This record gives sequence, structure tokens and C-alpha cells, in this order.
Amino acid sequence: MLRSPSRFVRNWLTAAAVGSLLVGCGSSSEESANDKARPAAKTEVTVEPIKASTELTDTNGVKVSLEKKPERIVCLFALCDDILTELGIVPTATNSAVLAHPDFLGEEKAKEVDIIPGGFIAPEAEAILSHKPDLVIGLGDTHGKLAPALKGATTFWAMQPETWQDSVGYLRDTAALTGRTAQGEKAERAFRVKLAEAEKTPSDRTALIIYGSDENFGVATPEGDVAASLFPKIADYPWKSRGVEGSYSLEEILAKDVDVLFVETLSFGDAEGKLSEKLAANPLWSKIPAVKNGDVHEVNSEVWAKGRGTRSLGIVLDEATAALR
Repeated sequence: MLRSPSRFVRNWLTAAAVGSLLVGCGSSSEESANDKARPAAKTEVTVEPIKASTELTDTNGVKVSLEKKPERIVCLFALCDDILTELGIVPTATNSAVLAHPDFLGEEKAKEVDIIPGGFIAPEAEAILSHKPDLVIGLGDTHGKLAPALKGATTFWAMQPETWQDSVGYLRDTAALTGRTAQGEKAERAFRVKLAEAEKTPSDRTALIIYGSDENFGVATPEGDVAASLFPKIADYPWKSRGVEGSYSLEEILAKDVDVLFVETLSFGDAEGKLSEKLAANPLWSKIPAVKNGDVHEVNSEVWAKGRGTRSLGIVLDEATAALR
């Protein structure tokens, strides 16, 4: 029986190595997350004005205070790179590969951005500080431990996105801090219009997003996965968080008659090959309707699993709606 790892493990898998934890994909505050993930009848396309400020309380209640508008920003996870790209800002340094995507900076320009050594799990504090950043943006449950090492030298901002609404909120917050209010409003509006257009004609096909590098795959649920939080608006997506002790087996997936399957292969170390190819060794895999009908889509994990921001989510919507037709 194949099991799926937790949301924390997803963060680990996304940039480090496959762990041996085999618990369910879910949020630490499942009830409140369920409320946030529940899709509204219609996505609002009106965008409220963003006011520039060097002090604010972000979309998840974290207070951020800067002495001046930040000019040198270091990104420790891809949502930061996504937001800065939307605002027309190039990060001073990063440890994400999403900038190389053609809809971001592209491979050549991305090479001009310095990479923070240490990887996603353990970026080196000295290397971060060597760039003299005004602001460092990281993922709270992964990079929060860096805060003491950075204190007094720069401002560390811990983000914790779980739904697309969180990502839009962080876009607005960053636009306010950087003074890129017009760019922030434009990016938010473009994403909202795209999502509202997609939800006008939702597919009746059953969809599923899975991620991983081997048989220890995970199921992305709307309560704690930003890309998956879009899917209840555009397809039949019957996957719910079961909390940290829950999991989905391949038998349960087979029982749901999945029509369209999106696969995020997370590669690192010496791992090679596509997740869908590795799962093909299990006899149950070939019985899933999406597999039998050739509707398995290996997607760019830098965008689908790691990007989380409005630019990445726009790409997800384009690719998902095309596959779901």
C-alpha cells in the first residue's frame, strides 16, 4: 500500500531529500484551513488599492517593520522569487530554480542571480548576510530557525502560504513594503481575472495532483497546498486533508476514478526518472482511468510545487484547464 507524506515532508521533499515519514498531507490547523480553502461561488476581480508602507501586519498576522524601502532582497523559497518577478524586482540572491523558467527570468538571466549555498533546508546564514540584504524572505516552518542568526543584521520575514488567497495577500504586502503598488495591483488583477474566467466553465472530470520522487508519493490537498487550492474551482477535486496522521493509498485513489492526473516529480541528489514511471511498477497504477486513457501530465515542479505565487498559479491554471477540457 502506497502512502503519502505530510505537508512538512512536502517542504522537505521539495528541495532536499525524500524522508521516510509516510503520513498524510495536511495543515496544522485543519479546521481553519478548511474554511479558507472552501471555494467561493465566484472569484472577485476587483482589486483594492495597495498603500505603500514600511510597516505592516502581513496576511497571516506577522508584523514586519523596515527602516526604509528594501532594495536588496534575498529569497529562501520560490514564492519570494515569484512575487518579486511580478513586481519587476530581481532578487539579490536566491536558492530557488524557478527564475530559470521562461515565464520568469529565463535561463540566461537567472544565471546572473547568486545562489545561496546550503540548499532549501539549511541555507547558510553567513552567505545570506554576505549580500548585505535589507530583507530576507523565507518559509516559516523551514527557515524560522534562521531568525536568531540574522537578527540585528537584517530583517527576516517568515511567510507561510497555504492557499492562493495567502499568496495574493503576500503579493500585496510585498508590493506595499517595496513601494511597487501599481505593479502589485496589476499582478493581482491579472490573476483574479484568469481564475474567474476558468471557474466560469469548470470541468466535471475528476482531477488529482500527486508529488514525490518514488513510491512514497504525496497527495496535494486544497487545505495546505497552494496549487491544489485552485482545483475545487475548476474541476471535481475530492481530496481533503486528513491531518498529520492521515494518508491516501493507491487503492483509494483507484476507487475515485481519477480522469486527469498531474504529477510533480521532485528530483534531488542522485534521484532520476519521472514519478509516474516509477509508480508504473505497481499493478494498481495502470488501472487508474487517467493512466489507461493517457491523461497523466508530468508538470514542472518548480512552478506547480514550489512557486506558489500569482505568476506560478497563472501557469498552473493555463496548463490545468487545457488538460481538463
